[in-house]
Amino acid sequence: MAPAVDIRRVPYDPELQVALAPMQIPGGATREMIPLIRQQVDQAYTAASVLSAYPNISHEERTISGPHGDIQLSIFRPAKRLPEGNPGIYWIHGGGMIAGNRFMGMGMHGVADWMVRYDAVAVAVEYRRAPENPDPMPVDDCYAGLQWVAEKENLQSLGINAEKLVIAGQSAGAGLAAGTALLARDRGGPSLCGQLLLCPMLDDRNASVSARQYKDEGSWSGTTNAMAWKCLLGNSAGGTETSIYAAPARAADLSGLPPAFIDVTSAEAFRDEDVAYASKLWEGGVQAELHVWPGGFHGFDMFVPSHALAQLAIASRTAWLGRVLSAA
Repeated sequence: MAPAVDIRRVPYDPELQVALAPMQIPGGATREMIPLIRQQVDQAYTAASVLSAYPNISHEERTISGPHGDIQLSIFRPAKRLPEGNPGIYWIHGGGMIAGNRFMGMGMHGVADWMVRYDAVAVAVEYRRAPENPDPMPVDDCYAGLQWVAEKENLQSLGINAEKLVIAGQSAGAGLAAGTALLARDRGGPSLCGQLLLCPMLDDRNASVSARQYKDEGSWSGTTNAMAWKCLLGNSAGGTETSIYAAPARAADLSGLPPAFIDVTSAEAFRDEDVAYASKLWEGGVQAELHVWPGGFHGFDMFVPSHALAQLAIASRTAWLGRVLSAA
């Protein structure tokens, strides 16, 4: 029997490693675990949980028509009377394309903080999830929601300035945000002043050094990642026919896209694909700000927001958003 290969990994921050321990799934998540994962997330993230933490924010639900059926949108805005022409944040939640809901990432240290700081209106989309709804359904839903927001009458009713519309997402939602921005570019769709991509899930090939280093490690391992991509793309995952809108890392040309903020950690499977995406944006002449947070695990800032590194990550993306909105 051949000896086991010793895979060197970038170490976790000691405090974050303690927090990570109970989150890891030995061997990675399986398709059979998806219903339980969804149940746990849906219980944890609700409109009520956002509003209880931010009583000065109002909330309404809207159902729109999409290419694959109705799409649910949640609209959040400061309860105080705002002047016309406010920033707009179009939010796409994480969950590996297989779980999560539109309230995930909206609350404390997330979108609601940006709303309060910048008097912004936020719209969160409930896109269809794999494996029941494979590609292109999730990204089609996200693009349809963005188109609805950007319609003149909807911008007016929401009080959003068309020149200050940002797309944002986390993990799978950040990958979908990148794919939606590509669709908007290629279809002559809504204009965006920025794309805020938090630890984006971009590459179905799952073959980078970091994906191998953290194949069985972290809050979202390379093994779990491979399962999720197969849920979205079926047996074509990792092949030659993957759409750039499903896996934006596949795009050869990223020119003509809005300025981007990308952050990721040094100790997670997405590290190398996210760094490569920032480099590809620069190659295309697109301004991109990249942060690689040392020793964090995937989503560490959401799970351990009090950690000094998480506080720095949260402050950095908030500051970037302010600069982008000011320049628009």
